[in-house]
Amino acid sequence: MDSKKVDVAVIGGGVHGCSTAYHLAQKGFRTALFERDYISSGSSGRSAAGLRYQFGTEVNILLAQYNMKCLKTLGEDLNYPGDLEYDPAGYLWIAYSETQLEQLEKNVRLQNELGTTGSRVLNVREIQEVAPFLNTDGMLGASFNQEDGHINPHTLCFAYADAAKALGVEIHKKTSVTGIITKNGRVAGIHTDKGDWEADAVVCCAGAWSVEVGRWLDLEIPITPERHQIMITEPVERMKHPMTLCLDDGSYWKQCPNGTFMLGVGKEEVKDTSYYASWDYLDSATERILPKMPILSGIRVVRQWTGPYANTPDFQAIVGPTPAEGFYIDCGWSGHGLQFAPSVGRIMAEFVNGEKPFIDVSMFRYSRFEEGELFFEPACI
Repeated sequence: MDSKKVDVAVIGGGVHGCSTAYHLAQKGFRTALFERDYISSGSSGRSAAGLRYQFGTEVNILLAQYNMKCLKTLGEDLNYPGDLEYDPAGYLWIAYSETQLEQLEKNVRLQNELGTTGSRVLNVREIQEVAPFLNTDGMLGASFNQEDGHINPHTLCFAYADAAKALGVEIHKKTSVTGIITKNGRVAGIHTDKGDWEADAVVCCAGAWSVEVGRWLDLEIPITPERHQIMITEPVERMKHPMTLCLDDGSYWKQCPNGTFMLGVGKEEVKDTSYYASWDYLDSATERILPKMPILSGIRVVRQWTGPYANTPDFQAIVGPTPAEGFYIDCGWSGHGLQFAPSVGRIMAEFVNGEKPFIDVSMFRYSRFEEGELFFEPACI
């Protein structure tokens, strides 16, 4: 490969960037990926790494079905020697009001209609059967799918990156993209702190940092970063407990394959991309979670970290071409993007290749905000 000229430059070394680079290389594009730090250093590696069928819009359900099918065998399919830690411990969405329960019932009906047979609505007794350590006070019901679960976000990124490299993709770590080159009204490459690269197309998979990239082309990408924090406990013996998400206060927690518990809260007030972890978060998260999961009382917290959500006005992604010819974006996943890497990486390669995407994602188009056609996903925290 000419070291300064490629067909496609991909910005961002998270799971979407790595998947996109892999799928582009599969189609024969000479591809280079640029990451200012290391692979999985941003939102991907800092995520809760949940996987689920349970969404409430047709497009996300169809994408999720493809994702889940791929993720179950992805390590083998990509010839990755490490462990992706796919763990189908289940996902349990808890309703505390009639309105919340009605929405969960609606979500499950749509999932079932579209072929997701494992999703079902539970009453309180059934909640206690799948999560015997929960305090079910105040719970009216839940939705559940046993095949939902967990994956290791780092090894998922590494698997796609290594598979992309095996197909000839050049991965440039510790390389900051500093601008976009344009010629004759279209994208022609990128500026980096290590020199310029010619490229016929540029794909931005930079998460919350995509806003800055868009401004180089006078594109206002409507993303608001929101700093989220996660805590990890010491490992304890594995118990029967799914990922639990509470619709009353946005708290969530799960046990990871190594026995540790991961605890989080789905809404934060700090609107930045900093990695600062605060002491008061320890109090606010545990005050919400311990009454609901009293068995965790006394278990020590050993780690805490932060990572930004990339929130759009409708909390849905922005996927596809833009008004800047040759510039494509895959960003704005608003906290649920990691699991969409298999489907959307393929779709981005299809866009660049001039193909019709195998699943219609036109509702994620960049222009929907100006057109006033927001598209909300009800199954998000």
